[in-house]
Amino acid sequence: MNYTRKMAWRNYLVEGFLILMSLIIILPMLVMIFGSFMNNIEVMKFSLRLPTEWHFSNYVTVFKEGGLARAFWNGILITGVSCIVNIFTSSAAAFILTRRDTKLSNILYMFFFMGLIAPMSTITTIRVVQWFGFYGSITSVILIYASLNTAFSVFLYSGFIRSIPKALDEVAFLEGAGTLSVFFKIVTPLILPVNATVAIMVFMSVWNDITIPLYFLTDSSDWTMPLSVYNFYGKFSRDWNLIFADLVLTSLPVFILYLFCQKYIVSGLTAGAVKG
Repeated sequence: MNYTRKMAWRNYLVEGFLILMSLIIILPMLVMIFGSFMNNIEVMKFSLRLPTEWHFSNYVTVFKEGGLARAFWNGILITGVSCIVNIFTSSAAAFILTRRDTKLSNILYMFFFMGLIAPMSTITTIRVVQWFGFYGSITSVILIYASLNTAFSVFLYSGFIRSIPKALDEVAFLEGAGTLSVFFKIVTPLILPVNATVAIMVFMSVWNDITIPLYFLTDSSDWTMPLSVYNFYGKFSRDWNLIFADLVLTSLPVFILYLFCQKYIVSGLTAGAVKG
């Protein structure tokens, strides 16, 4: 057997193994989706089979009783603003850190890099937010989310901005442009692929999170959709068909976003490595 055939068989084995591993995730998802259309007795079997009768009214009940309209708006507001703040601050920080080759810039870059591994101290963060006077508000949650994702975003932006020739900046400076003009008029249009990647990654991490809203939002009317599942479970803990329907509606926006935007994630993550 030559080398090419060996590599082909190895690839087949790897692909087969990955398909089998994906079933670990797909099968529970199918149980949840099918269960969301069952009645409250049939769903207790937790089996992978189609419902004997499709109860679409489960979703109507969940939408009315779970307050998902308000939770959806809260999630969009918190996630959207967090993405915008994170993109603007992280890209600007990465631009300065990569363009100024000084000892301080290297130290600050390592400081951001430490954020990838350093855990968040919840109690300390609560005290800081209380000191600023906006504990319990949506603003505090937005700023926390933007900060938590800054380390990864700066790391991603830095790798791409380094591949942009400094000659473009120098030409702009010779024409009389300032630092802000260079960033917004030259660098920003070139980092659009990374912007898309960061927006999607931040969106998914913020939308799916439950701990930050639980600790920092004192009013349940400000809760997001994942946290509304926690509240909904307390009311309908025996109706797993309604709980499954709530979970499907909560995960649907992220699923749709990732389904249609996964190519931007891959292109953005690899853009800095392949750009000449």
